Amino acid sequence: MLALVQRYDVAAPRYTSYPTVPCWDEETWSPEKWIQHIRLQWAQSSSQGISLYIHLPFCESLCTYCGCNTRITKNHGVEAPYIDAVLAEWAIYRRHLGESSLPIGELHLGGGTPTFFSPSQLRRLVDGLLDGNQVLPGASFSFEAHPANTTHEHLQTLFGAGFRRLSLGIQDFDHGVQLLINRKQTEADVWRVMIDARQIGYTSINFDLIYGLPLQTLESVGDTVEKALAMRPDRISFYSYAHVPWMRPGQRRYTEDDLPKGKDKLDLYLLGQSIIKQAGYRDVGMDHFALPDDALCRAADGGALHRNFMGYTDRYTPLLIGLGVSSISDSWTAFAQNVKTVEAYKARVNAGVLPVFKGHVLSAGDMQIRKHILDIMCRGTAVLDGPAAQSAIVLRRLAPLFGDGLVSWDGTRVKVTKKGFSFLRNICMAFDERLHKKHVSQPLFSKAV
Repeated sequence: MLALVQRYDVAAPRYTSYPTVPCWDEETWSPEKWIQHIRLQWAQSSSQGISLYIHLPFCESLCTYCGCNTRITKNHGVEAPYIDAVLAEWAIYRRHLGESSLPIGELHLGGGTPTFFSPSQLRRLVDGLLDGNQVLPGASFSFEAHPANTTHEHLQTLFGAGFRRLSLGIQDFDHGVQLLINRKQTEADVWRVMIDARQIGYTSINFDLIYGLPLQTLESVGDTVEKALAMRPDRISFYSYAHVPWMRPGQRRYTEDDLPKGKDKLDLYLLGQSIIKQAGYRDVGMDHFALPDDALCRAADGGALHRNFMGYTDRYTPLLIGLGVSSISDSWTAFAQNVKTVEAYKARVNAGVLPVFKGHVLSAGDMQIRKHILDIMCRGTAVLDGPAAQSAIVLRRLAPLFGDGLVSWDGTRVKVTKKGFSFLRNICMAFDERLHKKHVSQPLFSKAV
């Protein structure tokens, strides 16, 4: 395993999309083309509803490990104007889709820190998004929360608005690690939110835990995982810290010497994985675990597991619209990303135009590769049913992984082995035609292991 880690611990995408954002071909894209693609997708798949992702970027303090687009402030006067802008953006999309009542199948509030916003402002946001629209039966409403600032009123208000899923960003319980990454919440904070959420009626609670953070040890990670399991969340996302200080200067608070690397980092994951699975959780896809009766496991068993910009999900809707600064939207045939500063975002929305500034239109080849990568990420197998020449290229790239026992080949199907699931990102890279064609002059991705 040490030899494998040394060989495959290279910079690799997380593959929440294909093509990945750094490999988008912006010359084939324009805001006008984006509008055409969402209209076409809507005409073809309106019965499946819309997934809405709302990016709420504000945080009161900077978590130094964070790779998200955030705005740090203690001024809560920013809440109302930002929600006004999000609702104005949604109104623009509604005009382009041309429907008086849109079916909503999924709604997720992400950040930043959604619970930075007051319960009343969050309720105003959700009411505005749903006003005049219909919520589909079985719709999934979820939000991300910081345990230290999530109140009973937050939980009760969002439950009343239809939310049943909650994701708590814990990362690590060790005091020394928390000080270095500036992420402060106590075990008591998390217990308080868990007890409140269960009593109110939330049916699916996820914990985010990170391995590979500065100063982490086998003992500290084992202790964090055990404390988390004692609270019995429905899901655990136990994922690798992405060290990209060239993109996120806050990560320069510590150096590479403070980080577990290579085999030491893999050992943290293997320890956490072992403890989590011994507690009755199943591994689902990459770095995700769920109790057997959770919807994520049921989706995996039924072949319906999906992966998008929010990670793994138990449902697929062809049209995902991202609202808010830096949000990414997906029409399945095209992507679009919003501008990345609050000021530019509000200026464009107030001018009555969509705040998108870049994107990508998928070619037929992109669509084929996207299918293969999704199949590998979600089902651990992919049928090479594309052009023979392209399949030959993929097999040639996979040859070292075949030799290392990470994947197998039966003449038509690539299958990830048990050992190979620790190297999913590396396996997907063999399919990634745009990555292999891109001339990279600066780092783009975090390490795979």
